[in-house]
Amino acid sequence: MTTTGSGVLRLAGTVLPAGERQEIHLSGGLVVDRPATADVSTLSTDGWIVPGLVDAHCHIGLDQRGAVDEATQVEQAIADRDAGALLVRDAGSAADTRWIDDREDLPKIIRAGRHIARSKRYIRNYGWEIEPSELVAYVEQEARRGDGWVKLVGDWIDRDAGDLTPCWPADVLDAAIARAHELGARVTAHVFGEHALPDLLAAGIDCLEHATGLRPEMLDEMARRGVAVVPTIIQLENFPMYADQAEAKFPQYAAHMRDLFARRHETLRNAVEAGVPVYAGTDAGGVLGHGLVADEIRALTEIGMSGEQALAAGSWAAREWLGVPGELTPGAPADLVVYDEDPRQDPRVLDRPRLIVLRGRVVKG
Repeated sequence: MTTTGSGVLRLAGTVLPAGERQEIHLSGGLVVDRPATADVSTLSTDGWIVPGLVDAHCHIGLDQRGAVDEATQVEQAIADRDAGALLVRDAGSAADTRWIDDREDLPKIIRAGRHIARSKRYIRNYGWEIEPSELVAYVEQEARRGDGWVKLVGDWIDRDAGDLTPCWPADVLDAAIARAHELGARVTAHVFGEHALPDLLAAGIDCLEHATGLRPEMLDEMARRGVAVVPTIIQLENFPMYADQAEAKFPQYAAHMRDLFARRHETLRNAVEAGVPVYAGTDAGGVLGHGLVADEIRALTEIGMSGEQALAAGSWAAREWLGVPGELTPGAPADLVVYDEDPRQDPRVLDRPRLIVLRGRVVKG
């Protein structure tokens, strides 16, 4: 690993999103103006320089059974980092990963606290499982524990109904989301199906995860309000497996999941065409492993995004959405990835980063 020390690191190449050949200088973990000092070390003189990638739906600290130990958290974080994901929005974790903030060699994590789920209506050992009367209090708790986000489980299989149903009454959602906003936190929600969406949107939700139940009549208002979608397209490939596993006991749910899967690309393409903000997130940490952000960015091109739009959704646009400078201008974090070819033209290039710089330090290359 290379450190900046008291000197300055220099890179030159085609810098995105501007698409122009530029020089970038790094010092003290930030992009800086071109220095007058001669103490400059050159890292790279060509290639395409991209602001650090973003996995906007990730679960460092989780596996299929629940919270994992610190050694496993490090392995997960390194896998994400080495794929170029230098900023992660952790969309719910049962583990306390705050100690990672002291590791300069691991990605920056923006946390949503722990999932807030309805009792017996979510994956065991993942979230707080509570009743509606407790929702506001738990939203307050997680808003204070997180980094400006709260994660709700908006729908899940209801075993009595045999299908996906909303987890929360409308009046409770209204109060809980309003309280989160009072505390300065944004709220996102896991939601697969259609039925939970009207109440979530009416309550002022800021983001939807997966969102395979979106309907065309919802999209213009979502675009107007800037309600984002993180579709986790590579995770949606597991819907047929979920359906097969549930078929014998919950055939209605199984049929519903297959229908959502069959329409997933059309549903999400409609959202893109309507101007709904869409960002890249893998849902790593449960069924999926870490380090898959390139796969998700490529998958965004399957729902109508151009190569540049998809890359923006997993880089500079996602960084801005999460409150981090998106472009590599003076004062921005010195987080970047260098590729030999233009990843806008061929997203397969994202699998082959030549150089990864995190907080002004070379961590790969």
